[in-house]
Amino acid sequence: MKIAQIYKLYKEYYLVDTDTRKIRKNTIFFALKGANFNGNTFAEKALELGAKYAIVDEVINTTNQNIILVDNVLDTLQKLANYHRKQLHIPIIALTGSNGKTTTKELINAVLQQKYFTKATTGNLNNHIGVPLTLLSINNKHEIGIVEMGANHQKEIEFLASICEPDYGYITNFGKAHLEGFGGVKGVIKGKSELYTFLKENHKIAFVNPDDQIQVEKTKAIESILFDQKNLKFEDINPFVKVKFHNSIIQSNLIGKYNFSNIAAAITIGTYFKVEQNAIKEAIENYIPKNNRSQIINKNENTIILDAYNANPSSMTVALENFAALPNTQKTVILGDMFELGEDSFKEHQTIINLCETLNFSKQYFIGEHFYQCKTNKPLFKTFADFEDYIKKNPLKNLTIFIKGSRGMRLERVLDLIH
Repeated sequence: MKIAQIYKLYKEYYLVDTDTRKIRKNTIFFALKGANFNGNTFAEKALELGAKYAIVDEVINTTNQNIILVDNVLDTLQKLANYHRKQLHIPIIALTGSNGKTTTKELINAVLQQKYFTKATTGNLNNHIGVPLTLLSINNKHEIGIVEMGANHQKEIEFLASICEPDYGYITNFGKAHLEGFGGVKGVIKGKSELYTFLKENHKIAFVNPDDQIQVEKTKAIESILFDQKNLKFEDINPFVKVKFHNSIIQSNLIGKYNFSNIAAAITIGTYFKVEQNAIKEAIENYIPKNNRSQIINKNENTIILDAYNANPSSMTVALENFAALPNTQKTVILGDMFELGEDSFKEHQTIINLCETLNFSKQYFIGEHFYQCKTNKPLFKTFADFEDYIKKNPLKNLTIFIKGSRGMRLERVLDLIH
């Protein structure tokens, strides 16, 4: 069946699902394959659970005419998403970067929602499956789409951009993330800048942080909208970022000066799309981070800054420096391994330990096999279970605690150890 024919089926309800555990009524089920699963085997079950159609790429022993055979389910999903994007006559904003993508996406969405009916990437559905699903979640009632694009190797952003065909693009920053896949920092810059290449070749627009010289240099040949450095300034942090925008002060719920650029991007994009200044202020002040991103939690006389969603050397460094600058006493850091650093792993983990020692935290704990190989006189724990045993005997009390590590470390589990 051709994409145009599948698109007619999709337009009946504008619903697409890939997981039978979350099937919605009248959806189209795409039977994706993975290393440990084969969606083709769940096609009939998806229909039983309420799906209207099922797209498969293996012959199924069935007479159900609503099971549709294609050459490749994933390829069909991606082509359907691009076909749908071409029918959308609304602005699509794409963003990528090493750090801050999701927070920036959520801030932009919060600001634009003050004036428009928007649709933004849910959670971190930002890869070769997530981007198509995001696009296919946009229906004819939406006025602006915001698509987050993640990558861990070259040509991935190029491919995702070719699917979503953005009208606008923003790169948060270029840092030491996914060094193994990108082949070093220069590879990160090259890979992320594939978004700029798309914008340039298609005469689209980039939003640019003028304080980031890489962004400035890479967008010289692209029509650009720069942050308003005259009327948009960092004001204070105590511990939340405070921003001056024209004559008003915006008090955010975000920790760390590094979040200024994320807020500035949302303000810049909101201003460009003619969201009123007071509405921008309201949106940012009402945004509260979730999902283990710079959350402040008070538990049993401890103040906890939980930033356990992800980590890389760049984000870890600025977060630690910010934490050190807070006026709180008895500051404790609990850090977990940073993944996908390849041959730079030992060096980058040792650098973080060395930085912690210069920042004079009261207590420092390092968890994971990568940190465990480093040199320090502070406690090292090869596994989380080892750390758990230690904390049971040495409970955390009356401290300001900063927790950060890569997603695979699941350091939010530390909260359960604080009684």
